[in-house]
Amino acid sequence: MRPSELAREHGLSTQAVRNYERDGFLPTAERTASGYRIYTEVHAAALRAFLALVPAFGHSAAGRIMRAVHEGALDDALTVVDRGHTQLLRDRETLDAVRDAVDHLTATSEGAEPTVEAAGSDTLTVGELAHRLDVTPATLRNWEDAGILTPARDPLTGYRIYRPADVRDAELAHLLRRGDYPVDHIATAVRQIRTAGGTDALSAALSDWRRRLTARGVAMLDASAHLSRYLGAPGPHAAGHEEATVPRVPDRARKSGSPRPGKGAENRVTSHAPPGSVDRPAR
Repeated sequence: MRPSELAREHGLSTQAVRNYERDGFLPTAERTASGYRIYTEVHAAALRAFLALVPAFGHSAAGRIMRAVHEGALDDALTVVDRGHTQLLRDRETLDAVRDAVDHLTATSEGAEPTVEAAGSDTLTVGELAHRLDVTPATLRNWEDAGILTPARDPLTGYRIYRPADVRDAELAHLLRRGDYPVDHIATAVRQIRTAGGTDALSAALSDWRRRLTARGVAMLDASAHLSRYLGAPGPHAAGHEEATVPRVPDRARKSGSPRPGKGAENRVTSHAPPGSVDRPAR
């Protein structure tokens, strides 16, 4: 198939397809003696997998996954996938904790301050909290300047200490920042969660973010299906992990003469390209 055919399915430009190949998101295309690219169904499957991974894990992570697959580093690719699922689970847990806090605060008298535990083993330093959220200490200080965080100070050292309620506020800020909420909006949401009154806007924001998490979870399922199909397709990308990705063929299929997946992969990639399924030489 031509690059335009590969691109048309997804509303892309042919240059985008070439860029994806250049960046390692697609397997390298074979070329004719005159320099024409040869695209096959394997490339089409790779493009579908990459584009399905983007809404699920983000463009950068999707690129890392596909490059790792094409380099034969399947475990590295799956590690990126695992981290995405871990982050989604953590976001869900954070959202549930914030929702519970909102419900609790709404049930209390207006203006009541949430009860926090005394400083001690449950408190975190700025470095510990930054490591927990995978942000820089400077980010936490910026959030403090914006009124999102109000850490106490250790009376002996003067260092910032973050109690459970501060950690909750930081988790909320981190969650909403990943949803592209402006810092000033987050500061308003945190102020609302600190008091029992005026939580309607916060509840709406949390409901919106839950819908986003649900959409991301569904996108992960779709991406996993596309990636699994691509890993099971014959081609150079399958080298080194056929046993982990290609299902066993039932005995009935073998007796009927059906070829086993993974055999003759190199030949199938190039020899089944229909006439005219080439790209013009890159300039």
